[in-house]
Amino acid sequence: MAPSARTVRSNAAPARHSRTMPAFATRPELKVVKGTRGRHGAVSEGFGRFMAWSRARSMSLLHVVVAVSFLAASLLGSLALRTQMAQNSFEQTQIQNRISTLTQDVEDDQAKLDELQASLPDKAQQMGMVPQQGSVSIDLSGYRPSEGARHE
Repeated sequence: MAPSARTVRSNAAPARHSRTMPAFATRPELKVVKGTRGRHGAVSEGFGRFMAWSRARSMSLLHVVVAVSFLAASLLGSLALRTQMAQNSFEQTQIQNRISTLTQDVEDDQAKLDELQASLPDKAQQMGMVPQQGSVSIDLSGYRPSEGARHE
Protein backbone atom coordinates (compact mmCIF):
# COMPACT_ATOMS: atom_id res chain seq x y z
CA MET A 1 0.00 0.00 0.00
CA ALA A 2 1.46 3.32 -1.01
CA PRO A 3 1.24 6.23 1.36
CA SER A 4 -1.09 8.98 0.31
CA ALA A 5 0.27 12.45 -0.35
CA ARG A 6 -0.61 15.26 2.02
CA THR A 7 -3.11 17.76 0.78
CA VAL A 8 -3.19 20.19 3.73
CA ARG A 9 -2.31 23.72 2.72
CA SER A 10 -1.92 26.97 4.57
CA ASN A 11 -4.39 29.83 4.18
CA ALA A 12 -1.49 32.19 3.68
CA ALA A 13 -0.48 30.64 0.37
CA PRO A 14 -3.33 30.57 -2.13
CA ALA A 15 -4.11 27.19 -3.61
CA ARG A 16 -3.63 26.67 -7.34
CA HIS A 17 -7.22 25.75 -7.88
CA SER A 18 -8.41 28.96 -6.14
CA ARG A 19 -8.28 30.82 -9.41
CA THR A 20 -11.76 29.69 -10.08
CA MET A 21 -12.96 30.98 -6.64
CA PRO A 22 -13.62 34.68 -6.14
CA ALA A 23 -10.84 36.74 -4.43
CA PHE A 24 -12.99 37.82 -1.47
CA ALA A 25 -13.52 34.20 -0.35
CA THR A 26 -9.79 33.51 0.16
CA ARG A 27 -9.13 36.58 2.31
CA PRO A 28 -9.89 36.30 6.05
CA GLU A 29 -12.56 38.55 7.42
CA LEU A 30 -11.60 40.88 10.29
CA LYS A 31 -13.96 41.57 13.19
CA VAL A 32 -13.75 44.12 16.01
CA VAL A 33 -14.07 42.69 19.52
CA LYS A 34 -15.11 45.20 22.16
CA GLY A 35 -15.26 45.15 25.95
CA THR A 36 -13.38 41.97 26.79
CA ARG A 37 -11.21 43.62 29.45
CA GLY A 38 -13.99 45.43 31.26
CA ARG A 39 -16.20 42.38 31.55
CA HIS A 40 -13.76 39.84 32.99
CA GLY A 41 -11.43 42.12 34.94
CA ALA A 42 -7.70 42.54 34.69
CA VAL A 43 -6.91 40.11 37.49
CA SER A 44 -8.83 37.19 36.07
CA GLU A 45 -7.46 37.87 32.60
CA GLY A 46 -3.92 38.01 33.95
CA PHE A 47 -4.47 34.77 35.84
CA GLY A 48 -5.83 33.15 32.69
CA ARG A 49 -2.78 34.27 30.75
CA PHE A 50 -0.55 32.89 33.49
CA MET A 51 -2.34 29.54 33.43
CA ALA A 52 -2.01 29.37 29.64
CA TRP A 53 1.67 30.26 29.90
CA SER A 54 2.31 27.60 32.55
CA ARG A 55 0.56 24.95 30.46
CA ALA A 56 2.64 25.89 27.42
CA ARG A 57 5.89 25.43 29.34
CA SER A 58 7.45 22.17 30.40
CA MET A 59 7.40 23.44 34.00
CA SER A 60 4.32 22.33 35.90
CA LEU A 61 2.03 24.64 37.81
CA LEU A 62 3.15 23.03 41.06
CA HIS A 63 6.72 24.19 40.48
CA VAL A 64 5.58 27.72 39.80
CA VAL A 65 3.40 27.77 42.93
CA VAL A 66 6.26 26.44 45.06
CA ALA A 67 8.66 29.06 43.67
CA VAL A 68 6.21 31.92 44.21
CA SER A 69 5.37 30.76 47.74
CA PHE A 70 9.09 30.47 48.53
CA LEU A 71 9.67 34.02 47.29
CA ALA A 72 6.72 35.32 49.31
CA ALA A 73 7.94 33.53 52.45
CA SER A 74 11.43 34.95 51.91
CA LEU A 75 10.02 38.44 51.54
CA LEU A 76 7.92 38.15 54.70
CA GLY A 77 10.83 36.61 56.62
CA SER A 78 13.12 39.42 55.53
CA LEU A 79 10.55 42.01 56.54
CA ALA A 80 10.06 40.38 59.96
CA LEU A 81 13.82 40.15 60.49
CA ARG A 82 14.37 43.81 59.61
CA THR A 83 11.52 44.86 61.91
CA GLN A 84 12.97 42.83 64.80
CA MET A 85 16.45 44.27 64.18
CA ALA A 86 15.08 47.83 64.25
CA GLN A 87 13.20 47.11 67.46
CA ASN A 88 16.31 45.58 69.08
CA SER A 89 18.39 48.57 68.02
CA PHE A 90 15.87 50.95 69.59
CA GLU A 91 15.86 48.93 72.85
CA GLN A 92 19.67 48.82 72.85
CA THR A 93 19.84 52.62 72.52
CA GLN A 94 17.40 53.05 75.42
CA ILE A 95 19.37 50.62 77.60
CA GLN A 96 22.67 52.36 76.81
CA ASN A 97 21.14 55.72 77.75
CA ARG A 98 19.85 54.23 81.01
CA ILE A 99 23.27 52.70 81.77
CA SER A 100 25.03 56.02 81.19
CA THR A 101 22.51 57.77 83.48
CA LEU A 102 23.07 55.17 86.22
CA THR A 103 26.85 55.43 85.81
CA GLN A 104 26.64 59.21 86.29
CA ASP A 105 24.48 58.68 89.41
CA VAL A 106 27.03 56.23 90.85
CA GLU A 107 29.87 58.66 90.14
CA ASP A 108 27.94 61.48 91.85
CA ASP A 109 27.25 59.30 94.89
CA GLN A 110 30.89 58.18 95.03
CA ALA A 111 32.00 61.84 94.91
CA LYS A 112 29.63 62.67 97.81
CA LEU A 113 30.97 59.72 99.82
CA ASP A 114 34.57 60.77 99.21
CA GLU A 115 33.69 64.31 100.27
CA LEU A 116 32.05 63.06 103.49
CA GLN A 117 35.01 60.81 104.29
CA ALA A 118 37.37 63.75 103.77
CA SER A 119 35.36 65.97 106.13
CA LEU A 120 35.02 63.28 108.83
CA PRO A 121 38.18 64.17 110.84
CA ASP A 122 37.19 67.88 110.92
CA LYS A 123 33.69 67.05 112.19
CA ALA A 124 35.14 64.71 114.81
CA GLN A 125 37.43 67.46 116.11
CA GLN A 126 34.51 69.91 116.22
CA MET A 127 32.65 67.42 118.41
CA GLY A 128 35.65 67.24 120.74
CA MET A 129 36.95 63.85 119.73
CA VAL A 130 40.66 63.18 119.87
CA PRO A 131 42.49 60.88 117.47
CA GLN A 132 43.72 57.65 119.02
CA GLN A 133 47.36 57.75 120.06
CA GLY A 134 48.14 54.07 120.34
CA SER A 135 46.49 50.79 119.84
CA VAL A 136 44.35 49.29 122.56
CA SER A 137 43.85 45.58 122.83
CA ILE A 138 41.64 43.61 125.15
CA ASP A 139 42.62 40.10 126.14
CA LEU A 140 39.61 37.91 126.82
CA SER A 141 41.44 34.65 127.27
CA GLY A 142 41.26 34.81 131.08
CA TYR A 143 37.68 36.09 131.19
CA ARG A 144 35.27 34.38 133.56
CA PRO A 145 31.69 35.41 133.85
CA SER A 146 30.60 36.53 137.30
CA GLU A 147 28.40 34.32 139.34
CA GLY A 148 25.45 36.64 139.16
CA ALA A 149 25.50 37.04 135.34
CA ARG A 150 22.72 35.34 133.48
CA HIS A 151 23.23 33.43 130.24
CA GLU A 152 20.53 33.65 127.69
